[in-house]
Amino acid sequence: MRAIRQPLRERGLDYASLSDPVLVTRAKAGDAAALEALCVRHAPRVERLAKLCVRLRQFRGEAQFSTWLHRLVVNTCRDVAERQRSRTHDALPDELGVDVEHDPTRGVRISELRRELCDSLADISPEQAQVIVLKDALGYTFEEIAAAAGMPVGTAKCHAHRGRNRLRERLERRDVA
Repeated sequence: MRAIRQPLRERGLDYASLSDPVLVTRAKAGDAAALEALCVRHAPRVERLAKLCVRLRQFRGEAQFSTWLHRLVVNTCRDVAERQRSRTHDALPDELGVDVEHDPTRGVRISELRRELCDSLADISPEQAQVIVLKDALGYTFEEIAAAAGMPVGTAKCHAHRGRNRLRERLERRDVA
C-alpha cells in the first residue's frame, strides 16, 4: 500500500487543523490539499479496514466472527510490536521539528523515550497494553475496542486508564533515576 505523505502548510493554512466538513467542502471545490489532508487523516482506518477485507477470506466460520476479528487485531498488534522491537533505530517523525543536524541529542532522547515506552508496555497486563495500543496508537474508539475484545466499554476504558497510569508511573520513575 502506498504511504500517504503528510500535507504541507499551503498559503499559511494548516490543513491538518481543519475539521472534516471544512476539508470536504474545500475538496469538493477542487482544493487538492484539502483532499490530501482528508486522505492522510483517515488513512490509518482505511488501511485497517483494507486489511480486514483482505483477511476476511481466511475466516472459515469455525468461530464467531467477533472472536476471529479480535484474534486478527491481537495478532496485528503483536506483529507491530515485534517489528518495533526488532528495529535497530527509529526514524524521527517530521512533525517533531527535530533538526538532528543541529540538535542530535534531542533525536536520541526521543528514540530512547520510544524504546522505554515499548519496554513499559511489555510490563503492564496484556489486556491493558492491547487497549492502549488500539486506542492511542491505532485510533480505535472504546466502542470498537470493546466489540473486538468482547468486553464492556467500561472495562476497555478501565484498562486504558489503569494501563496509562502504570506507564506514567514507570516513565516518571525513569525520569527520577
